[in-house]
Amino acid sequence: MKVVILGAGLMGKEAARDLVKSDDVDKVYLADLNVKPAEEFAEGLMSEKLDILLLDAKNDVQLRDVMSLGDVVINALFYTFNEKVARMAVEIGVHSVDLGGHIGGATDAVLGLVKQAEAKGITIIPDLGVAPGMINILTGYGAEKLDKAESIHIYVGGIPVKPEPPLNYNVVFSLEGVFDHYTDPSHAIRDGQLVEIPSLSEIEPIYFDKYGELEAFHTSGGTSTLTKSFPTVNTLEYKTIRYKGHAEKFQLLVDLGLLARDNEVVVAGNAVKVRDVMREQLSPQLRLGNKLDAVLLRVIVSGQKNGSPVTYTYDLITEKDTTVNETAMARATANTISVVAQMIGNGTITKRGVHPPENIVPGALYIEEMKKRGVLIVETVEANNASA
Repeated sequence: MKVVILGAGLMGKEAARDLVKSDDVDKVYLADLNVKPAEEFAEGLMSEKLDILLLDAKNDVQLRDVMSLGDVVINALFYTFNEKVARMAVEIGVHSVDLGGHIGGATDAVLGLVKQAEAKGITIIPDLGVAPGMINILTGYGAEKLDKAESIHIYVGGIPVKPEPPLNYNVVFSLEGVFDHYTDPSHAIRDGQLVEIPSLSEIEPIYFDKYGELEAFHTSGGTSTLTKSFPTVNTLEYKTIRYKGHAEKFQLLVDLGLLARDNEVVVAGNAVKVRDVMREQLSPQLRLGNKLDAVLLRVIVSGQKNGSPVTYTYDLITEKDTTVNETAMARATANTISVVAQMIGNGTITKRGVHPPENIVPGALYIEEMKKRGVLIVETVEANNASA
């Protein structure tokens, strides 16, 4: 198979690193407007399978020409391109996957192309990062083992291995995205009803080996399509994991209006967005750089099986791979989208149309493939008089 990767940022490059190792992949095209870093990456990778291409994703002709080179397209561009890339995939008849993006209904717009994709005989899967992405796959896998899923609790966090005050946090994707997750409301299901819950609220302790007691709190975007895929559960909640005290500190910034999208102040006669100032001030302080990061994840799916209560729990602790300087977040995210793209390309996934990950990605095989890449997801089962 031939795979085109749009965007040579961290996730795009790490997806390429995984793809060139696969016997099923004949060619990988890594396309970006800024080709120099991509070329330097390719020189280090030293794979004849990898070609670097110049791409201005805003140019429809260029985008079409580049996407047409592949059997499967991995969209690692900023989420504002997700709908455009999906529509182009339908137009030219290639499979496509993306990293998701809940702001502005980006994922909903992609899912709306289901009939067109079916007609073209292609598969499109959005939301293939960690959250959403990995959590969706694991939720779907746990739920399919039950006769009836009743509650879903999800906890995810990208954190530094060695926290540094005052925020005990380093940016592992986009600080702008972090601000969005902390300010937009979280969507959850409680007592069978879809509700909105303020982000940064309902802080609870959570424990992981080696990391001890951490905290978890509501943030937006994590549930994504899950509330629609599992509308009949009694409870469905998503919380972000951080070191203790983190939420309270960011809540102060939110309460002061410093993270609001549209708050402006006038300084020396010039209108300045306060969020822009906060982003530029905090970004260099929170940059991960060469520091070690970790991804912690727990998905708990409970319900009925053979007339008795059963709970499936999926745990993940993965840290930065220092041998290739691959962050933990990149290991979890880029390998997820690479594995699923290959499942489409090699015929493991045959269902056509547009589907969220929880409804189409085979969970057992996904866990097996991630294990091969050093990302170990552990399943535990708690049953009461039931054969699980």
